Amino acid sequence: MPGGGAPSGGVPSHGVPSRKEAPDRRPADLLGRPFPLGDWGEPTERLEELYHWAQDGALRAANWYLADRAWKRRAARTLRTGAALAATAAGVLPLLELTDTLGGGAAWGCLSLVAAVACLACDRFFGLTSGWMRDVATAQAVQRRLEALQFDWAVENVREVLGPTEGTASEAAERCLGVLRRFSDDVTELVRAETADWMVQFGSSAAPLCTQSLVWSARPDASAPTSRLLMPPGTRPNMPRQRPPESPR
Repeated sequence: MPGGGAPSGGVPSHGVPSRKEAPDRRPADLLGRPFPLGDWGEPTERLEELYHWAQDGALRAANWYLADRAWKRRAARTLRTGAALAATAAGVLPLLELTDTLGGGAAWGCLSLVAAVACLACDRFFGLTSGWMRDVATAQAVQRRLEALQFDWAVENVREVLGPTEGTASEAAERCLGVLRRFSDDVTELVRAETADWMVQFGSSAAPLCTQSLVWSARPDASAPTSRLLMPPGTRPNMPRQRPPESPR
């Protein structure tokens, strides 16, 4: 393969591509996207299209979590501020009654205490504070994984452009597809883990097990030897019987 540019089956030679259009920051459901179909007669353009597809999917997921975080953060801060003010009033109003400054301060203090507890209960029940923190953590995790993809993609570009190239053009394209596949799987796992945490918060202990059972596992390599069937848990393997050692004559 020539060393001065990207081979016909290699990766694009311009490193991390830049998008001309800004990603859509409107909150929308994280639904599946159609896989881009193209002509593999031009592998370089095809790999570039798949890179944009994977990158846009990660940006879309990060933007969704950041948009979901915004309203949860505002609501959580409002409820916590209300709880702090109500708790302060619950402590001050009885003192005003003791000093004969305000009549019925103890009763109003009890109502303020109930309001403070109600604000904290609503925050916890609807998962506002924990929800926006979880959204921030997931968005940051997706962003870190996207940065790792960009560096991995740059490494493949440098390997093909500066040379010496390793293997054939088909092997270079297969390496690039493997990088994109691992990236897509990692982003999907981050979203699945956040969804499982959200289910656990609402007391559905069986929900994470259901989501884990739906996770697609990669097929084992065909060249790898087939492993033996696993036995049910709690059972011991039956070892073959051996003849006892004979006594010396």
